[in-house]
Amino acid sequence: MSRKYFGTDGIRGEVGQFPITPDFVLKLGWAAGCVFAREGRSKILIGKDTRISGYMFESALEAGLSAAGVDVLLTGPMPTPAIAYLTRTFRANAGIVISASHNVYSDNGIKFFSGDGTKLPDSIERAIEAQMDLSMTTVPSVDLGKVRRVDDAAGRYIEFCKGTVSGNLNLRGLKIILDCANGATYHVAPKVLAELGAEVIEIASSPDGVNINEACGATDTTRLQKVVMAEEADLGVALDGDGDRLMLVDHRGELVDGDEILFIIARSLLQQQALSGGVVGTLMSNFGLEQALAQLDVPFVRAKVGDRYVIEQMQQHGWVLGGESSGHIVCGNLTTTGDGLVAALQVLKAIQEHGQSLHELKAGMHKMPQVMINVSMPGRPDLSQVAPVQEAVAATEFELGSRGRVLLRPSGTEPVVRVMVEGEDGAEVKRLCQELATRVEKELAVLASQ
Repeated sequence: MSRKYFGTDGIRGEVGQFPITPDFVLKLGWAAGCVFAREGRSKILIGKDTRISGYMFESALEAGLSAAGVDVLLTGPMPTPAIAYLTRTFRANAGIVISASHNVYSDNGIKFFSGDGTKLPDSIERAIEAQMDLSMTTVPSVDLGKVRRVDDAAGRYIEFCKGTVSGNLNLRGLKIILDCANGATYHVAPKVLAELGAEVIEIASSPDGVNINEACGATDTTRLQKVVMAEEADLGVALDGDGDRLMLVDHRGELVDGDEILFIIARSLLQQQALSGGVVGTLMSNFGLEQALAQLDVPFVRAKVGDRYVIEQMQQHGWVLGGESSGHIVCGNLTTTGDGLVAALQVLKAIQEHGQSLHELKAGMHKMPQVMINVSMPGRPDLSQVAPVQEAVAATEFELGSRGRVLLRPSGTEPVVRVMVEGEDGAEVKRLCQELATRVEKELAVLASQ
């Protein structure tokens, strides 16, 4: 049975447009509370990023959960992975994050964690959706949920992050430019790095409710690359608005993406005999990652795009490392979900242990030219059933031959289809991707007009 509201990463959209409205979120809180209350007296942790609408949706969720008889713990602005961790440490029945991750401030979303800090099972999401179809009720006043703030949430998460690296990790002597995307890590990430000894220069760490992800963070490293060069820093660290994505910049100002970060961590774990199997990537992972891991005799499998699918594959194989090109890195030996700060610390640990710069560490992997273009997609047509689109894909694949690959993938969070072409020749890849994207855009326009 398909889900009505939940996507691959919770429920997300434009604020004020269904379902990202106060009345819907109020009822969502109530419905979730009713489902978890079936287990007996329950408590749920709520965190949020720094976008202005978070206050409104925090209040709506709080009211809905209380009406269902569920106690609520409020952390205020905290990274998504911090909520996964704190949900476990507080023995809460679930955690809720109010965030649209890397999206613009005018979007928002609601995503859930189970009591063990993992994504909710499909069965629970469907139960919540079924509860949404019922009329909202309120428990007797004596049974209403109580609400309290967690004043030491930031300190708890800071200590957790520091605890994921050995006690002898000392970043003294490293100058790091830190881009917090004006998001949820603004008050924790600088302290983690500084307390481990690094010289930290912060940018995009002054959120005002509307500047989250605005020309900064893991989705736009242009400013970070310039500052790294200007300050002659050792590296730059870019997190996204809710802290579950990571991009790095080396001392030459070159971007180090999720595939290269995965390679660096995998090779470091392998040398420590701590890799425990292979690595999970996605359909979007660069073929260069697969080749580099093969040279290390490290198995590699591709999951569907989305960290929930990466984690599913990790669990099925019993592996401890997986991630996406976009910077979702899951260190399963340390935490239960993608955590940009934890992943950054693993790379910094490798830098210290091997005595090499970030630029030198990434040199073992050679990325194949890859171009991706987002094409607006009204509605959600099944592209596999659109013959002209499939013919265009087949023609591109024929021209590439064995020298590359083509991928069309509808986004799980935005109304776009991602057109990706990868191959040995950068100029050819760029031309083919643009031609294919133009054809796809044309065919989708025709489909929308019918």
